[in-house]
Amino acid sequence: MTSFSIQTFGCRVNQAEAFSWADEFQSHGLRYEKDFTRSDFIVVNSCTLTSRADRDVRNFIKKASRLNPKARLILTGCYVERSSEEFGEFPQVWLLLSNADKKSLPAKVLTFTSSQEEILNFPFRSRALVKIQDGCSFHCAFCVIPNVRGPSVSFEKKEVLIQIKKLMNQGFREIVLTGIHLCSYGLDLNPKSSLLKLLEEIERLDGLGRVRLSSLDPRFLSPALLEHITTSKKICAHFHLSLQHGSDEILKRMGRKISVKDYRKILSFLRHNSPLASLGTDLIVGFPGETEEDFEATHNFLEQSPLTYFHVFSYSPRPGTIAGSWPQLNSKIKYERAALLRELARKKNTNFRRLFVGKECDAVVIKNEEDGTEVLTSNYIKVLTPSSCAEEKEEVKVIITRVTPRETFGEISGIK
Repeated sequence: MTSFSIQTFGCRVNQAEAFSWADEFQSHGLRYEKDFTRSDFIVVNSCTLTSRADRDVRNFIKKASRLNPKARLILTGCYVERSSEEFGEFPQVWLLLSNADKKSLPAKVLTFTSSQEEILNFPFRSRALVKIQDGCSFHCAFCVIPNVRGPSVSFEKKEVLIQIKKLMNQGFREIVLTGIHLCSYGLDLNPKSSLLKLLEEIERLDGLGRVRLSSLDPRFLSPALLEHITTSKKICAHFHLSLQHGSDEILKRMGRKISVKDYRKILSFLRHNSPLASLGTDLIVGFPGETEEDFEATHNFLEQSPLTYFHVFSYSPRPGTIAGSWPQLNSKIKYERAALLRELARKKNTNFRRLFVGKECDAVVIKNEEDGTEVLTSNYIKVLTPSSCAEEKEEVKVIITRVTPRETFGEISGIK
């Protein structure tokens, strides 16, 4: 029986695409293999957001070529879109696909390999990821994604609802909505729609578990949308915003067209309306022109904010972007500033998780093995528990018992 594995780099949109491909392959009799060294073909969904992402993709392809020389490699994603010629040195590369051709990836693979055997479908993820939008029509000075993904494109509401119903029938209790620029959903449709209207339709589905939103652009969070996501009983109390920086001067240089004052208002609203929510963000440190004062402003903003975690990226110049040609900061300065923000993030996240010690939380099982079970709470806390009879994808109740700077421990108190 032909086996496949998928290696995904970068954003949740890439993860959602991989989730869809895995489902399609298995429906045609191919066997999912977690260990890429034992699979017949390997799909690599690449990322090019940073130079580190580029490096990670190249290193994986080299590793796969060395450890599984008989496997066929199918390469796609943003790095391949930007620089496909870089992969000609690898003889195992069987197929190179642009982002525009991703939809045809399963069909192209299945043309050469499929099976009529009945197999047990093995979920690629314990939570269902659904891509509702792709591309971005905004050109921030640092971002290469509009160049490799194209302008914003929304999927029709009917198509999204059909996909979600299918996943619900497969037993998924958490649906994660993804998009390159989620807040742009519906603006390109005819008639126009919005993320808010789509959420209202999704929440009417009978038997729906819960819905989690991926990254949201604070520049496009309307009062009505903010009100809805913080009061809905179906939407997870977990909101991730793409802030990028905490200095007005750097935000202006980035082309973000928003102020730190606006950030504070939005975060304050989220915390007030959803006091137990996990609030996260993405940050870029070491952007061209960032002074010590700009960095201090960002550090102070983060320290005083209700944010509970943040992902810190050292600025990496990207080909074809405005800021890529600007004078760059010293690498040592970037490293030192990034380290300070990551340490602050660890402290804030540890303090947030400690608020829940002794409390019972709703969660979904994301991994269940002999040595223990991992669950993810509705408000985005990963909890390690003793091995349980609960199955992956299943909804449970978990009591948090102990928190360390890196991990959260608990006990499953019930299965919903």
